[in-house]
Amino acid sequence: MRTFERARAHKYYKFLVYLAVVILLNAAGATLFFRLDLTANKTYSLSAASREAVATLSEPLTVKVFFTDHLPAPYNDTERYVHDLLDEYAVAGNSYFNYQFYNVSTEDNKKASENRDLAQSFGIYPVQIQNIEQDEVKFQKAYMGMALIHGNIVKTIPTITSTEGLEYRITSDIQEMNNKISALLDLKHKVSVRLILSSSLEAVGPYLNLPGLAQLQGRIKDMVEKLNAKSYGKLAFSAVDPSSDAAAGQEAQKAGVLSLRWEAFRDRRGRLIQADHGYAGILVAYGGKTEKISLIKPVTLPLFGTQYELADMGKLRQSIDDAVENVIDVNEEIGYLAGHGTLPLRATMEGAATEEKPLSHFRKLLSGEYTVREVNLKDGIPAELPTLIIAGPKEKFSDYDLYQLDQYLMKGRNLAIFLDSFHAVEPPPQYRMMGQGPSYVPVDTGIGKLLSHYGLSVGKSYVLDKNCYTQRIPETLGGGQRKIYVAPIVKDEFINKGVPFLRNIKGLVMLNASPVEVDRETIKDDGLKAIKLFSSSRKAWELSGRINPNSMFSRPPLDKSRYGQMPLAYIIQGEFPSYFKGRGPVPKPAPAKGNGNSAKGSTVKKGDADLSHFKSEGATIDRGKPGKIFLIGSSEVLKNDIVDSNGSTPNAQFIMNVIDYLNGRESYALMRSKSQSFNPLMDTTASARTFIKSVNIAGLPLLVILAGLFVWFRRERRKRLIQRIFGEKH
Repeated sequence: MRTFERARAHKYYKFLVYLAVVILLNAAGATLFFRLDLTANKTYSLSAASREAVATLSEPLTVKVFFTDHLPAPYNDTERYVHDLLDEYAVAGNSYFNYQFYNVSTEDNKKASENRDLAQSFGIYPVQIQNIEQDEVKFQKAYMGMALIHGNIVKTIPTITSTEGLEYRITSDIQEMNNKISALLDLKHKVSVRLILSSSLEAVGPYLNLPGLAQLQGRIKDMVEKLNAKSYGKLAFSAVDPSSDAAAGQEAQKAGVLSLRWEAFRDRRGRLIQADHGYAGILVAYGGKTEKISLIKPVTLPLFGTQYELADMGKLRQSIDDAVENVIDVNEEIGYLAGHGTLPLRATMEGAATEEKPLSHFRKLLSGEYTVREVNLKDGIPAELPTLIIAGPKEKFSDYDLYQLDQYLMKGRNLAIFLDSFHAVEPPPQYRMMGQGPSYVPVDTGIGKLLSHYGLSVGKSYVLDKNCYTQRIPETLGGGQRKIYVAPIVKDEFINKGVPFLRNIKGLVMLNASPVEVDRETIKDDGLKAIKLFSSSRKAWELSGRINPNSMFSRPPLDKSRYGQMPLAYIIQGEFPSYFKGRGPVPKPAPAKGNGNSAKGSTVKKGDADLSHFKSEGATIDRGKPGKIFLIGSSEVLKNDIVDSNGSTPNAQFIMNVIDYLNGRESYALMRSKSQSFNPLMDTTASARTFIKSVNIAGLPLLVILAGLFVWFRRERRKRLIQRIFGEKH
């Protein structure tokens, strides 16, 4: 009996010991915890750039997060991710980083009302989301936003409906606020915010759908004063009226401020409106740098012609704030070559139609990370710019232009070159209506000889590929699909995963791309390093000679020997030898007298020309400091059809990753692309697809049957074994 009681007491003791261990483990886990991120891209772990950004904070940074409670899936997972992400920031950051969640419920009580008012004070408003309950689709409004407060600077993420790219945006905002505070506090004088608004516009405002022009100055002044309170008092507002101030009119004209002119006319009541003109715009200036902001936007409407509308006040405030950041160099500067027929970042004239549409999406992405400075070679390349982007030039580079590019590279700077081999020339409208497509004219800018010296070249052909974008044909045109061979799809297997910022890029699409080749001997002799970024598939071929990339006329060749894999983008880095080594500085051409054209930039001998017209600048650098050249044979990859405005597609992330890499921000490139959601399936043969489909359909039932037979067989075997054992005993 005692033995039984001791055994039972022993069981109780073991239970109590186990219970105590479980309680202690849970207590320890509440304070001593760790997380293991098993995702391939380390999606739930902070990047090195994020850790550095919060670890170096020198002033308090507060993050206020507003989420409605009891959100349906998948938004509840988004809230959980935000909470975990900010926990990671808090662990990596110092004592200056803190965050707070606000439950913005829909209940009608004082606390909920206060939280809603607080959210809306930061510009965070509810969005409509979908909720599926009991097979019924419902819609509800929910708050999902965040405000980052650093000193007097506030950055808002008004809507967080997805986790994609959230860490990148938070870290970028933190870094930008840090830079902005330092830049504002270091200013020696105030930033000028100058309103140029002609009072003459008030007479025609009602007829142009521009009401309230008389009150516009007061509204903008109030707006700037509110911005000034958050900018440490570093803004100075002023207003001028070109209608009464001739100097202001000259200033507006020189700065390219929008000018409206009108002939005399009578309104519906018969009143005479005198002919006049007026200016409207804002100039933000500091230290010789000026940003122009439009107040009136021309809009071209079919049948109605050109109409006008005032800038949205909310967007105008953000535009002024962005302009201030640009002129005080909050972000690192980057150069963009203007002239030489490059693709425009913005419309060249307000409302004017141009042959090339501006790269508005690319400009938005670029301006979010850098201060973009447009560079004209006739004025020289500022040496402080780390990278110069050259996008689709079409005009000839003189020797002096090439000399500037060469010497810029010799200073250890970087070039990002998007080079086209052909230029599409649209036919006249009457021929376009008859279905005639563009003609493709070879482009020879002369930059090829410079690149060839460095071991690079772009082929005079287009790369077409059987692995290409497939266009869906509308039912009205017969339906079906059509392959666009001139738009190759670059698959994951053809992307160089040895380059860190490409590891998470799973696929790209090209358009009107030419092959990029390197001269291995030149690269080796010059001690450079060539990195192939990606290439076409092995089912690609070249289209050369008379170019017509239309899929109806560019069918895949029957000759299999024409197919092959072709490189489409390279990065060359190292200490480049100068193209002008031993040739001395190339003189700068001066404007020729009489015709207003510039003299040619080739080297001039005595007796050939009056050397007093030329100016030599500095000595030639024969071998440069370490620099980089990125070269791709297409500028189409920068256009709005390929690059999205949010920067979430693989193409947009690739372009921005390249720019970051050239500027020494590889950690930001890695952070940007780790959330890339594009993850296509691997290509398989038709037989493999049939096998996989068969396994999915019949495999599971077959496994269940086999498992049942196995269990039945084991039971029968056990039954026979028991019968044999007991049969032997009897």
